[in-house]
Amino acid sequence: MIKKTLLLAFAATPSFAEAPQVVTDIAPIHSLTAMVMQGVGTPELLLPPGASPHDFSMRPSDANMLSDADVVVWVGHGLTPWLEAPIETLAGNAATVELVELGDWPSLPLRDMSHFWKSEDGEHHDDHDDHDDHDDHDDHGHDDHDHGSIDPHAWLDPMVAVAWLGQIAQVLAETDPDNAETYLQNADQAAQMLNELSAQITADLAPFTATDFVVSHDGYQYFEQRFDLHAIGAITLSDAATPGPAHLSELRDELAEHQVTCVMTDPQTNPEWAALIAEGTDAKLFEIDALSGGTQTELGPDLYPAILTQMAQQFQSCLTSNS
Repeated sequence: MIKKTLLLAFAATPSFAEAPQVVTDIAPIHSLTAMVMQGVGTPELLLPPGASPHDFSMRPSDANMLSDADVVVWVGHGLTPWLEAPIETLAGNAATVELVELGDWPSLPLRDMSHFWKSEDGEHHDDHDDHDDHDDHDDHGHDDHDHGSIDPHAWLDPMVAVAWLGQIAQVLAETDPDNAETYLQNADQAAQMLNELSAQITADLAPFTATDFVVSHDGYQYFEQRFDLHAIGAITLSDAATPGPAHLSELRDELAEHQVTCVMTDPQTNPEWAALIAEGTDAKLFEIDALSGGTQTELGPDLYPAILTQMAQQFQSCLTSNS
């Protein structure tokens, strides 16, 4: 949602002698914004790579960053509900872009644990059609603003990122018309690169579309759906809340029944839970990170494609052990 009206003609918007001050929430969004801003300026980042968006505590320097912002780009309430009030109070004069509230991209609803399990006939029980129907999901131009119903981890679908690039570029162009052409051209070039990367990952992961795996944190369904992968279970829901013992026991049974040997862990989830369900099985644990990819790539335009590439490689390695 863009909370500051940006539909005025370019001539009526402020002109920046320098690049506008742009603040982003997490590293992948910082990277997408940096792609759009190349040649003009560099965005700021609130959450350092590796910090959990679910329980991050703002520092005084973060408050100052928001207070100075001309534009704030963040995923939305569903990922970082604690950030909504600071944005409203500290960045009240900034153009605030809540990406999950913008239309023109295929959003996915949050899953609950029961949507994962397979029936006896081997069919996956989830609420989504096959990948070919991915774009038929709600475009999220809804009016009810039900932040809690949409999975916010949408940056893990590069086609969502392509849509967001255009929207970020449009906001920056309207805020800083002197550099509008650069923003829009950068977004087009970045979109082309991500389309090519998506095609490459699709080819790389094609041999594993029928291979089952388990994730620690149900934050990867956009990646799963884009590349036709099938998780049969998650240790925690998308908010990384503590799982109950009954769920862990059920998941352990599913792991054994389906002879799953790939369990994907992540830095935001207690690794002891994954080790517990994998104990005594042939399952191997591989770490993925939707926020940094586990890469050594520095913050900036190269980080987002590095995250996707590293995740694809980790999935390949883990799923190879299950094939």
